[in-house]
Amino acid sequence: MTLLARPIDFYFDFSSPYSYIASEWVDALAARHGRTVNWKAILLGATFQAAELKSPVSYPIKREYSLHDFERSARFAGVPLKNPQKFPIPTQNAARVFWWLADSDAERARQWARQCFRAYFARGVDLSDAAQLRELAADFGIAAEAAEAVWNDPAWKARLKAENEAAIAAGVFGAPFFVVDGEPFWGNDRRPQIERWLEKGPF
Repeated sequence: MTLLARPIDFYFDFSSPYSYIASEWVDALAARHGRTVNWKAILLGATFQAAELKSPVSYPIKREYSLHDFERSARFAGVPLKNPQKFPIPTQNAARVFWWLADSDAERARQWARQCFRAYFARGVDLSDAAQLRELAADFGIAAEAAEAVWNDPAWKARLKAENEAAIAAGVFGAPFFVVDGEPFWGNDRRPQIERWLEKGPF
């Protein structure tokens, strides 16, 4: 495999509005440059702890600006977003279902990720609520009981923990986080730099 054909690693958390926005453009951008994307669900809480960081909305001076910027950034990108009433939320259950799907069908896992993002940020579905997540799974074509069994299964809990640890070991400290040819890019606003890298290589 040549260097130019290497996949882009895309780390995201389902509670990250910037990850949601990035999820709407990353595959198309990669495809224009002959790339594929490895989607990787992680938990921001784990990376924040490793990096000794907190969510910007946890700081009073940053909270209102951040909430405003989430919606403004989505409008700029042409992506529907309405700040959820409950934010941020724990997303480990949705992430465990993602990895369960990814083990057999990466495209279906990607579709699940998109559905979760759009449900939470466009329709206000609370992914941390078991009843709402069961319903979302059923709408997606996964039996609600099967989805719940997955997110309660110690094996998939361990898998997500391992993916978090691997992300931290790779230097991931936030989301969205991209790795292109070994080069790290943090944030939805790094899209122009990523595109420049894909067009012309290192700069």
